[in-house]
Amino acid sequence: MSYYRQGPHRPPGLGGIGVPPLTPLIKKIIIGCVAVWLLQYVLHVAGHDLASWLGVVPARVVRGWLWQPFTYMFLHNPISPFHILFNMLMLWMFGGELETYWGRKAFFRYYLVCGVGGGVSAALLGVAMGGASAVIPTIGASGALFGLFVAYGIVFANRTVLLFLFFPMRARTMALILIGINFFYLLSQPGGGVSHIAHLGGALAGFLYLKRAWRIGEFYRELRWKIRRRKFKSVSRDDDQWLN
Repeated sequence: MSYYRQGPHRPPGLGGIGVPPLTPLIKKIIIGCVAVWLLQYVLHVAGHDLASWLGVVPARVVRGWLWQPFTYMFLHNPISPFHILFNMLMLWMFGGELETYWGRKAFFRYYLVCGVGGGVSAALLGVAMGGASAVIPTIGASGALFGLFVAYGIVFANRTVLLFLFFPMRARTMALILIGINFFYLLSQPGGGVSHIAHLGGALAGFLYLKRAWRIGEFYRELRWKIRRRKFKSVSRDDDQWLN
């Protein structure tokens, strides 16, 4: 299966004409996250914090709590319904078409890769920064979602979407803008309440996965082929100009 083909023409997946499909796996992830959020809320009212056990706590991850980069993406802020509402809305808007295009297993594998990539990135930066950053838990599906933004920008690169439900642009441009915004805030506000490093880590993990970067030989051959193709196009244009 190729991750590089331009997908079939469908209505825009974000704020455009038409409604994204609510596919079986997307529906299960949403139901699971909502169920976990309700459990978090009940435990929070009772004075318990599930995030310290299942969220990414950098100091604990490096001590062997290796399940946290997997489980944190299914947790959300128990006192803010907008956190889970927005994340699940983005999952539906972008994930449905990708699951339809790739298939359930391939989509779920990619979703987990991006989520874990975001969690590992948050853990590494938290340990490197030390202090409060090493003990504050990171939760939410945003790391995996940023991987979906990257995939959408590659598979449906020329699809028109509405950034922030208002600004029309190509999907590829939207993905680049969202990554740029998070990179800016990571540098300017590293200690803020949003884990921008998890967003960027999920995006990077998704990009490397789609480019098959773990297959070093294949990745090198593909990169060399692209360079040669660009050189050939450049020579062809020069020849055309000479003939004219």
